[in-house]
Amino acid sequence: MDEFRKFQMMKNKQLLLKNQVCFPIYSVSRLLTKAYKPYLDELGITYPQYLVLMVLWENDGLSVNQITEKLLLNTNTLSPLLKRMEKMQLIERSRCKKDERSVIIKLTPNGKTLKIQALTIPEKLSSDILSDRIQMEDMLHLKDTLCELINVLNNKSDTKDGSQKLTV
Repeated sequence: MDEFRKFQMMKNKQLLLKNQVCFPIYSVSRLLTKAYKPYLDELGITYPQYLVLMVLWENDGLSVNQITEKLLLNTNTLSPLLKRMEKMQLIERSRCKKDERSVIIKLTPNGKTLKIQALTIPEKLSSDILSDRIQMEDMLHLKDTLCELINVLNNKSDTKDGSQKLTV
């Protein structure tokens, strides 16, 4: 076999789905979101809404920009989500008194109460995932590795869209 053909075969292997890093990450993300669904359905929220709530449970009264930074989202993705959450009476939006251009998001009493109902979700999900094959240490190591990957990709990302680079 000539060198060119070997090179082509090697290049073609790079395009095999089984050789991709992105596909298992994508698949796990989808499957984890699906695993959350029954628990979040009980609360009447979606996974993206749950993420926003977790950010606010940790630190209430953040600007839209602060939430987008924490969740690595664009404002045009987050704004419709926040509008729906406001209609659900989970959050309230108001203009910042110091900077009228900034919108502050605060939890309503309903949003705060939902935290109590959500307290068991991480434990339930862990019991769904952990097994003889996957231990808690594996999950923690995976989380750390993925956070580092986020940092690497975020620092290399092209910010043509005006978004900021974030640290995880």
